[in-house]
Amino acid sequence: MLAKFYFKNFNRFLITLFLTLFSFPALAEINSGDTAWILTSTALVLFMTLPGLALFYAGLVNSKNVVSVLMQHFALACMVSVLWVVIGYSLAFSEGNSWIGGFGNIFMSSISLDTASGSIPESLFATFQMTFAIITPALMIGAFVERIKFSAMLIFLFFWVLIVYVPVTHWVWGGGILSSWGTMDFAGGIVVHATAGTGALVTAITLGKRRGFPKSLTPPHSPILTMIGASMLWVGWFGFNAGSALGANTGAGMAMLVTHISAATASLVWMIIEWKRFGKPSLIGIVTGMVAGLATVTPASGYIGVPGALILGFFGGLLCYVAVDFIRGKLKIDDSLDVFAVHGVGGILGTLLVAFLATSTFSGLGLADGQNGMSQFIVQFKAVILTVLWTSVFTYLILKLTSLFVSLRVDEQEEIEGLDLRSHGEKGYHSD
Repeated sequence: MLAKFYFKNFNRFLITLFLTLFSFPALAEINSGDTAWILTSTALVLFMTLPGLALFYAGLVNSKNVVSVLMQHFALACMVSVLWVVIGYSLAFSEGNSWIGGFGNIFMSSISLDTASGSIPESLFATFQMTFAIITPALMIGAFVERIKFSAMLIFLFFWVLIVYVPVTHWVWGGGILSSWGTMDFAGGIVVHATAGTGALVTAITLGKRRGFPKSLTPPHSPILTMIGASMLWVGWFGFNAGSALGANTGAGMAMLVTHISAATASLVWMIIEWKRFGKPSLIGIVTGMVAGLATVTPASGYIGVPGALILGFFGGLLCYVAVDFIRGKLKIDDSLDVFAVHGVGGILGTLLVAFLATSTFSGLGLADGQNGMSQFIVQFKAVILTVLWTSVFTYLILKLTSLFVSLRVDEQEEIEGLDLRSHGEKGYHSD
């Protein structure tokens, strides 16, 4: 009888233990293949800024300002990294409302070794998103090189990331208002390029022109550096777009293919236009066309097929070239390295055209249930308008706030002598 009692109760114990264990929510399964690819993509996206974008911009400026451009990129990458850990990631991706996330993950306090985001560790997802937060304000540097005060740049972009970049990221990728509208932005046409391009244009107008603009400016001092930086951007962009699939899957493969095709097509379009117009194709021109093609395909890269990539590459190269001419030549705005014309126009163009190119007509993956090309276009258009308005207003206000504490521009003598020696005590080149 005693043995029977113990056996019966032991069975109950085992059943209770089994039910208790399996009543807990299943832990998210980390996929090693997905994790390996996003680890690689994260490194590639950081590689886009350091050294890719830094060298791309450095080659385009005067030789007396090359160190200042490199310094701005490096310091910005460090500052945004810390800002992202302290509060940026929480406000972008924690549960909040339609406009901004919450404070529940300040200092990434909710991230542990075992927390997951889909099939990858959350620590990796947070780092991947950090590299996007780094490159977005870094793109803006091209609009105000050779004349902004270093301290002003740091203060301005610190608040710009918090007030512009972080909310827009939450709107699109953190479950905010644009996500609820059904906005399509696979890898940052709105989040990265529309914000950086618009912010760059507003900053260039607010700061004013460089001395001698446009007639007395020297040409890019090193097309070689610019081409090397551009090549790094092209390679890194595979992590930017294909990595945004957040897994090693068929979507990542197609995103990589269309990214490459769009970049190549836009490069050729830009080269042919210059060749026909000036009689000679330039290295600076063809690599600028490449960036235009990459920016244009970014929001669409996870939704389109090869026909869409060819279309976006063609129109990205063409319209961004026209935009450069219009902004610099007609409007006389000194957006020094054409950030709005290339990134802003390209990103917005891709954001709008994905509504049609994602359909089966162009071998795309299709739209959400109940949507057609025109209805999705209206969603995309509204999202662009909201983002551009938000970015314009707050970029201007942040600049004005910054100017209360420090002068935005270097003095005239420093601009004449160059920022390298006067701001950083170093020279990019030393003659024998």
